[in-house]
Amino acid sequence: MRRKLRVAAYAVCVRDGQLLLARSPGPGGLPEWVLPGGGMEHGEDPYDTVRREVEEETGYRIEVTGLLGVNSTRRTFPGRRLGRAVDHHGVRLVYEGRITGGALRHEIGGSTNLAAWQPLDAVPGLVRVRMVDIGLRLWRKRPVVGRVDPEG
Repeated sequence: MRRKLRVAAYAVCVRDGQLLLARSPGPGGLPEWVLPGGGMEHGEDPYDTVRREVEEETGYRIEVTGLLGVNSTRRTFPGRRLGRAVDHHGVRLVYEGRITGGALRHEIGGSTNLAAWQPLDAVPGLVRVRMVDIGLRLWRKRPVVGRVDPEG
């Protein structure tokens, strides 16, 4: 079994009761909302990753105002390439961000195709990835240990 480690950084940006989200085409073409962010490039600091990714996906520049926590997942994916299964370990750093410049726009040719502010009370009704809920729980609870139960 092939092993893969992916480290990523995401931002929770809340302004006037709304959460900044990006929309991904999702598996099977069903769009789903995600926190702006993504994978680190080799040699890149996660602090720089989250700032770069937010600007790429939403058009906004942010100031990182805090590290909310870390989320780790591990899943096995069936073999797609060369028939070998993949043991995937994702480590996701979640930052709080404040918009400092730029203008809302949609990413072209990237992993997302729409960026929007969503009312916090509307988020539970959106088709979204679990990471949105994890990020919001970290933002609301601000656990000293930097971790919340991903299930609840």
